[in-house]
Amino acid sequence: MKVWVLRHGEAEGHARTDAERNLTEHGRAEVLRSAAHLIGQPLSAIIASPYVRAQQTAQLVRAALGFEADIRTVPWLTPEGNPLEVLTKLDSDDNVLLVSHQPLVGSLISFLQHGHQRQPQPMCTASLAELEGDFPLAGLMSLVSVKNP
Repeated sequence: MKVWVLRHGEAEGHARTDAERNLTEHGRAEVLRSAAHLIGQPLSAIIASPYVRAQQTAQLVRAALGFEADIRTVPWLTPEGNPLEVLTKLDSDDNVLLVSHQPLVGSLISFLQHGHQRQPQPMCTASLAELEGDFPLAGLMSLVSVKNP
């Protein structure tokens, strides 16, 4: 199975709340460059944070890939989400794209790779990490690549 972890593109510095920050034009361009790495990959689901910038990122990827299924919006992919909770939610998903935020994305990648969160993976805006393994379990997945836009 593969898990792709995509950090949202660059977002506005200010909005009424953090959850309402929109992508900038630069952020949209970043996302499209990262989406190009997913062309031809066997995605079965796109799962995204409910925050506006993550939703916009997921929609751009969905459109760029011609992905037909709806984006699944979940509350456990927000910036302060818990990597262990994410893993418990992924047990039935193969080849999934997760669209989220720092610090969760860095901690999640470290947790999948090393079984701990002491060395979070650095992730720029719209960075795309690809992990591979038999199951999405802590310490049992390998980091295949990290693509920066």
